[in-house]
Amino acid sequence: MEIVHTPALLEETIQYLAPRNGAELMVDATVGEGGHSYAFLSRFPDLKIIGIDADRDLRAVAMRRLEEFGGRVHFYSGWAQAFFAEYPAELKRPDTILADLGVSLYHYEKSGRGFSFQKDEALDMRLDASSGNSAAELLDRLPEKELADLLYNNSGERYSRRIARLIVEERQKGTITTTAALASLVERAAPASYRYGPIHPATRTFQALRIAVNGELSRLPDLLEGALRVLEPGGRLGIITFHSLEDRIVKNFFRMKNKDCTCPPEAPICRCEGRRSVNMLTRKGIVPADEEIVRNPPSRSARLRVVEKILDEDGQ
Repeated sequence: MEIVHTPALLEETIQYLAPRNGAELMVDATVGEGGHSYAFLSRFPDLKIIGIDADRDLRAVAMRRLEEFGGRVHFYSGWAQAFFAEYPAELKRPDTILADLGVSLYHYEKSGRGFSFQKDEALDMRLDASSGNSAAELLDRLPEKELADLLYNNSGERYSRRIARLIVEERQKGTITTTAALASLVERAAPASYRYGPIHPATRTFQALRIAVNGELSRLPDLLEGALRVLEPGGRLGIITFHSLEDRIVKNFFRMKNKDCTCPPEAPICRCEGRRSVNMLTRKGIVPADEEIVRNPPSRSARLRVVEKILDEDGQ
């Protein structure tokens, strides 16, 4: 079995989310290829994990990778926010929840679903390939203004209107169905100076489409609310983000749940007595060390934020 993805911030995640009371239950809300879960199960023999993933191919990889742990790991097929919304009453509440929001390298290198403009593949980009609209379908049906807004809002693409205009002109020919076709179109739409910048001119367009296809930003608030609701008081919730849009949502959500805090900004851990529902354990977020970035370049954008739950919604 070939493992493609290297989990980011692994040691830091273990430092903050390691079991503290012996036999605990952890939910890996985006299990992927099972990298984080494998490390936790290997190091903490009394820990049990529920692994969630909407991608059946990745879930199959994780199941094979983690099969040595037998009944200590169980899997759920679907999106994490749906799992938390209908959390099984017969299960104990999780002591720890981890959600790594990054897209696995498997999707770029092995899935064949058009996540990367470096390969000529069908424009799909769905993590759950069994439902929803593909990237090609979005490009084919969205009005020009909505396309431009999508590109700008999801990635900050400065030439969103030029790109959207050309998409609308070209799609009548039925040719924007592959990654190569879309990347070529973006290059034509962008000015020459943009084509030879530090990143490929199609980078932001592909990011924006992937986010839209999978509802990455729209699903996140429900994931956070659901995770915090089912988490055991005293339990910890850790979120790893990979771009500023999702990190802003996580940061603001944690701040809102910690809004009665009066600790000074430099305090490493919040210890005040307000009616907030979480303690913020990572005020600025944890970023990878230089050594990790050298070993695993995709980790350079990762940021880990962790809170500890104090109260349920009823204040208990």
